Amino acid sequence: MKPDEIHTVIETLREEYKNWQTPAVTVVAQCNGSPFKVLVSCIISLRTKDEVTAQSSARIFSLAQTPEEMTRLSVDKISQQIYPAGFYHNKAEQIALLSRRLIEEFDGTVPDDIDRLLEFKGVGRKTANLVMTLGFGKPGICVDTHVHRICNRLGYVSTKSPDETERVLRSQLPPEYWIEINNLLVAFGQNHCHPVSPRCSNCRLFNICDRMGVNASR
Repeated sequence: MKPDEIHTVIETLREEYKNWQTPAVTVVAQCNGSPFKVLVSCIISLRTKDEVTAQSSARIFSLAQTPEEMTRLSVDKISQQIYPAGFYHNKAEQIALLSRRLIEEFDGTVPDDIDRLLEFKGVGRKTANLVMTLGFGKPGICVDTHVHRICNRLGYVSTKSPDETERVLRSQLPPEYWIEINNLLVAFGQNHCHPVSPRCSNCRLFNICDRMGVNASR
């Protein structure tokens, strides 16, 4: 695709998004989600299906919605609430630890700084950027596997890793699209542009997309 066609891509995906299921972490943010709840749901979501993330987040937030409330729960209790999320016990330990650190070092407030967020165990650039964008409404580009794959498939970038994709997007993606690019491409990837056998035959972006790496489609 040509670089300036990104405007058409975003406009088209905004229209199609109305027909797709909203990503679980976005739902948390939209439902009066605090930066802390966005952070916790992001941790739960790693290597976990979206429907499991939604259910696990709802269960844990029914018991604890702040770092203070979370520290009153044992790691085993947190594990029970977020099961069957992938690596649920490790994630429970991470949630318990970051909750204590937030209280001890940040007065119970999630820092609105990517570098500070990256100091927490279990928090990578994807999670840090998502907390910045969905939790605080601040500029950031969250690049997960969907964003990385689809940006390369479209031919908008040519990169080898999500971190490299983020760096390139920060240099060429118009700033007005930074916050929503993750939401749009995650929904697109989950509902239409699948990793294997994407639905190219009825995709509105077919004439724009370079279909890089697509060997079979529907």
